[in-house]
Amino acid sequence: MGDTLFLAHRLPDRPDRGDKIRSYHILHHLAQRGRVHLAAFTDDARGGSGESSLPWLTGSRAIVPRTKSRAIAAVEALVRGKPVSLTAFDDRALRDAVQTMLARHPIDLIYVFSGQMAQYLPAGARPHVVMDFVDMDSAKFTDYAAAARGPARWMMTREARLLQAFERDVAARAEASLFVSAAEAELFRAKTGAECVHAIENGIDTAFFDPAVAFDAADAPDDLIVFTGQMDYRPNIEAVTWFAQAILPQVRSRHPDATFAIVGRAPGDAVRALAKQPGVIVTGEVADVRGWLAAARVVVAPLKLARGIQNKVLEAMAMARPVVASVPAAEGIAHAGTIRIGANAGEIAVQVAGLLDDPAAAAALGASARVQVQRRYSWGACLAPLDDLLAGGKPPARRSAA
Repeated sequence: MGDTLFLAHRLPDRPDRGDKIRSYHILHHLAQRGRVHLAAFTDDARGGSGESSLPWLTGSRAIVPRTKSRAIAAVEALVRGKPVSLTAFDDRALRDAVQTMLARHPIDLIYVFSGQMAQYLPAGARPHVVMDFVDMDSAKFTDYAAAARGPARWMMTREARLLQAFERDVAARAEASLFVSAAEAELFRAKTGAECVHAIENGIDTAFFDPAVAFDAADAPDDLIVFTGQMDYRPNIEAVTWFAQAILPQVRSRHPDATFAIVGRAPGDAVRALAKQPGVIVTGEVADVRGWLAAARVVVAPLKLARGIQNKVLEAMAMARPVVASVPAAEGIAHAGTIRIGANAGEIAVQVAGLLDDPAAAAALGASARVQVQRRYSWGACLAPLDDLLAGGKPPARRSAA
């Protein structure tokens, strides 16, 4: 077996956000099969920062800082007739590094992580290509367009159209196209007509996310409601804003001391402004999210827009916390009734308040959630179908989201 080239839009090191968690564990899994070469972007302008844990996983590495602004990417996209999502990650230095790796090493498989990186695939039929789209990005922009107005709506509609055409072309080139959930894979098949589309679900490290292990406790108030996530990500911003403005007041009408903690790095002005509301705190980046999860009476995932499987939900479940999620945030997760789901602000508020009313029921729900995650979402179990696929077979179907 030859070497593997792993292309990633973010350096798969310090796996502390959803996409990096998936890419890190897949890279680790592939490295157990043979030598892997990594070409990736880093958001650190110094380049290569944070790669200390990667040498033992990879044969060689090309780590390129991504410094192109959104404005420049948008202008390039309009001039060149391309999606902004692609021009934002179009970089000559990385392109040259990929060509060098292909020339120097006996690479027979390219694993592409995230659609933005498919533009670096070489021409020709070889090496073999596995395309991990993770989510269907064009569908995300279709959802954005539906909620936008004016020029923003036009831009989002354009992005969705161009991205879907690009995704269709890439899927035709790849020997397999992967998505994080069966629902996302089925949507892609329906929208593009692509074949060889499979679901490889996200897992969770239940030995790390374990309420019984040692970690630093958070200095948190009682009746704590927690949301975790990358806070410069639009769906997360919309989720916490909705909860703080439309849901939390309903909860506090029954539990006046309830506090909503927004936990995650890079909160912008709009998120920080929410802390001016009664019962809202914004932590910014924390050293260890487990302390805040362990302190939570309830963890919420009130996402209006969500694709695939939400790591934030799996992490809370693994920490034996009772979770209340929106319908989109729960989609794709095989929870077997171990999380509560609300379809609107009123339903979510009722579920959260009900768990605050009954600590025993909340604890039992959290305990059941951890058992479910241990049974269903270990990384070994989630990535086993990938081995079948790379061996030339068809991955067995995973159980439906019960």
